[in-house]
Amino acid sequence: MHVDRHFAAQYNTRGHYVRTPFWKTSANRPDCLSDKHFRHEYFEFIEGTSFVMRNRIRRLVPSASARAVSCLLGILFVGNFAVNQAAAQDRPLKAEEAFKNIQVLKGISAGDFMGTMGIMTTALSFDCESCHASAGTDNVKWEVDTPRKIMARRMVTMMANINQTSFGGRQVVTCYTCHRANSRPAVTEPVDDVYAVPQLIPDDVFRQAPGQPSANTIVDKYIQAVGGTQKVDALTSIAATGASEFFGSFGGAGEVQFYAKTPDQRASIISYKTAPGRGDSTRTYNGREGWMRTPLSILGEYMLSGNELAGARVDAQLVFPAQIKKALTNLRVGLPVTINDQDVDVVQGDGPPGVVASLYFDSKSGLLVRMVRYAASPIGRISTQVDYSDYRDVGGIKFPYRWTFAWLDGKDTFEFRDVKMNVPIDAAKFGRQVQPK
Repeated sequence: MHVDRHFAAQYNTRGHYVRTPFWKTSANRPDCLSDKHFRHEYFEFIEGTSFVMRNRIRRLVPSASARAVSCLLGILFVGNFAVNQAAAQDRPLKAEEAFKNIQVLKGISAGDFMGTMGIMTTALSFDCESCHASAGTDNVKWEVDTPRKIMARRMVTMMANINQTSFGGRQVVTCYTCHRANSRPAVTEPVDDVYAVPQLIPDDVFRQAPGQPSANTIVDKYIQAVGGTQKVDALTSIAATGASEFFGSFGGAGEVQFYAKTPDQRASIISYKTAPGRGDSTRTYNGREGWMRTPLSILGEYMLSGNELAGARVDAQLVFPAQIKKALTNLRVGLPVTINDQDVDVVQGDGPPGVVASLYFDSKSGLLVRMVRYAASPIGRISTQVDYSDYRDVGGIKFPYRWTFAWLDGKDTFEFRDVKMNVPIDAAKFGRQVQPK
């Protein structure tokens, strides 16, 4: 059978594209790979001064994407996953406490462990089943070793040794450094790529770029753009409701309740009226503790710890424009970039240990259009991205009515319909949520 050198791609467990062979003849091509789903697009990467560019064919297969996402979330198979649910509800768990047969990635929180799984799947364009036989069914046994799991442990150990011996312990080499969304690292660069136009992708963490304005100048412009210092300083709480849609329409539409209160409390509660038996998805932080609940999932409900807890604090603080200079230290400005054909200025700062956040402001309007938060892990940075758009005036303050929240476990889009400022909010909203019976 002739196999075309192009690839079809379907979403993996983390919301990224999985490269799978694209059969050239329709007779040999699986039924799910219909022509109408394909579109050609460049996919570009760069590391330092080198770069890789390749043609990719991107597509979305709803059934495949739903299966892949359910694989990560554990929608059907909590029973066979080795997790201590009772303990998970009482205190934060380490990876080796929550899961069986953890041999290398010990000592990190269970939530951060799931983040490392996201790094691996995105770096290699894998989904859960690539390493865990029968993932996506109720017959999966996550703790059973497979050749790829054994190889993954070797790779993690190899990366740690390289970084320690060659880079003084700095995390320079990660899964993505070599794999770049392929199961096998490329050995030879195609000649066409040598003469293609590279797209520069800035480093995750950077220093103040020469010739750029100060971070305070850009942040102050943002504060003026959303309503001015007086209005922003007087903002103490936000309560919003609207629609929520998970990545690829997976799980159907939901209703979101969003709450935030200064200086560092935040909650999002998503309910599914069309599937009341599913339960609510919640993420809360009360200034000290954080909780995550994903119904029928691998971890179900668990207490945040480690970098997840630190990230939740930063997320809560950055809801309020006046908090930026308090939440982040060592503010610096990188080179301008482009998002959706708009020039943006980039301000980066350090949060709690292990957390770095980059804020992207529209160069013309001054409004915040994106936040990317990085958290440390043993095999690379775990990234979380929030895009903001559709700013509207609410009591003299401009507020984004559309949020797209993307992380290595999935992607949510919030479309707010009703937003209220400076209203009383029950403190219980920010604590552990009691699931209605």
